[in-house]
Parts: sequence; C-alpha cells; structure tokens
Amino acid sequence: MLVSQILKDKGDIVFTASPAETMKDVAAQLHARRVGAVVVVDDEGMVVGIISERDIVSAIAKEGAASLDQTIDCCMTRDVIFATPGETVDSLLGRMTDRRIRHLPVVRDGRLAGLVSIGDLVKWKIAEVAAEADGLKQYIAAG
Repeated sequence: MLVSQILKDKGDIVFTASPAETMKDVAAQLHARRVGAVVVVDDEGMVVGIISERDIVSAIAKEGAASLDQTIDCCMTRDVIFATPGETVDSLLGRMTDRRIRHLPVVRDGRLAGLVSIGDLVKWKIAEVAAEADGLKQYIAAG
C-alpha cells in the first residue's frame, strides 16, 4: 500500500498555520477540526514546521498557561520529517515509530500534497492484513 493511495481515499486537505499565530489559536483549530497537528507554512507556502497537541502540552508544562499567548514559532517542530506519495505504509510506520512522531507531511515535487497520521497508516495496515486473511481463508476453503 502506497501513501498516494491513502491520500486518494482520505483526501489531500492539509490544515496549515502561520508561524505568527498564537498557541491558543492553534489549539482551538486542532480542537475544532478534530486533528492532532497542523503544518506551519511561511508566506510563500513553504513548510517551516509542524505543531502538534504534544508540542502545545509540552509548552504549557514548561511555561504554564502564559505560553498559550506566545506564537507557535517558539515551540513548533522545525526539523520536519516528510513522506512522499510513492512510499509504503510499512516504511512510514517504521519511520514514525523510530522517530516517535505521529504526523508526516507528504511532499510531491517540492509542494505540500497531504498529511498522514499514524492512525491513517494503522487503519490501512489493518485493512491490508484483513484482506490477506480473507484471501487465505478462501484459498483454504476452496481446497
């Protein structure tokens, strides 16, 4: 299973934020959109970071509620790890597990093409394993 197939099914909408937005605003966006992260882009649309629920909680734990009034560029993850549409679910699951991350922006030809979460990948992996199991059951039943 390739990332391009996941994006074809789930869509390529990526919620983004500006580095100048406040933590409070981004937290509200995450809650309203029911997502765990947004990609941070500059004025030209280039990815400059990613901010997740984990980043916000970490900032609050370190600096208290006042951190919610800070801009997200103070605590976003700047070293963004990307995926490409031609990568497999297995390779991304390994990368996400090794790096302890839950969201990967997908880039095609240097442009943001989507976002996959660990939940998206696990959903597809479970479907793939279930399809294989059904195929084996049918093969065995056909004798």
